[in-house]
Amino acid sequence: MAYRWKNTLTQADVTPKHLWMNRRAVLAGLAGAGALGGTVHAQETLEPNTLEEIRSYNNFYEFGTGKSDPAANAGDMVTDPWEVTVDGLVDNPGTYALQDLIGDLTVEERIYRFRCVEAWAMVIPWNGFELADLLNKVGVKEGATHVAFETAVIPEVMPGVRRRVIDFPYVEGLRLDEAMHPLTMMATGIYGEPMANQNGAPMRLVVPWKYGFKSIKSIVRITLTDEQPPATWNIINPREYGFYSNVNPQVDHPRWSQASHRVIGGGLFSAREDTLMFNGYPEVASLYDGMDLTVDY
Repeated sequence: MAYRWKNTLTQADVTPKHLWMNRRAVLAGLAGAGALGGTVHAQETLEPNTLEEIRSYNNFYEFGTGKSDPAANAGDMVTDPWEVTVDGLVDNPGTYALQDLIGDLTVEERIYRFRCVEAWAMVIPWNGFELADLLNKVGVKEGATHVAFETAVIPEVMPGVRRRVIDFPYVEGLRLDEAMHPLTMMATGIYGEPMANQNGAPMRLVVPWKYGFKSIKSIVRITLTDEQPPATWNIINPREYGFYSNVNPQVDHPRWSQASHRVIGGGLFSAREDTLMFNGYPEVASLYDGMDLTVDY
């Protein structure tokens, strides 16, 4: 039986109606979940996130290491026009104008949990399309096992790049079956609004069962390969950041517990919430059958 995505979050988990920037977009997303055969379940323990919270609290080291740095510094990045190079084991390699690459793909709205490796979390209504649709469009050649991604490097507008706070470009990767899973999407907006620069405009990856740093931002290259690609944080410190980086409350970061997290917007003294295996997306568990996720973390 083909897998059907189930939306388990509702409007109660995101911004109250009077704060919605685009109410129709979020409602369309819930309608889409119904069309996919999904069931909607309220998650009353989750605190709402406003668009302002989503846009103002970010990790995007190209623009600085502080949580407010991306919002303060990313405004000068030009995202239109934008080009993405698709190469490697694909039928139709090339450098594409973004609109030519994705303009005919179906955009939908999905409300996903977002869990940072730093043990904070949000709930975000993304607009975008399944990564599988893009990969099928460019054609995946036999022998491809992984998908690699690369972020833009624009030193003149990226103070973090100029200061070399880490090695750039930022790179990430997924196994092909992870990339083709229906939950994996390429996001181009939030709340029906175009993606803000600090959130990864004009297009970013979203893999909701993995820690947030896997969801690479402002993508300029997608490569199909027959080997596991490099991933920035795994390169920087493989002891602390595994290639898979699945959300797993049973595997602590060496410097803090991953058993619980705080929800942004819950207030300084709000209670921490228990972290769910795969961030609450058990549909992906079969991808890792036979693996020891305490070793292949």
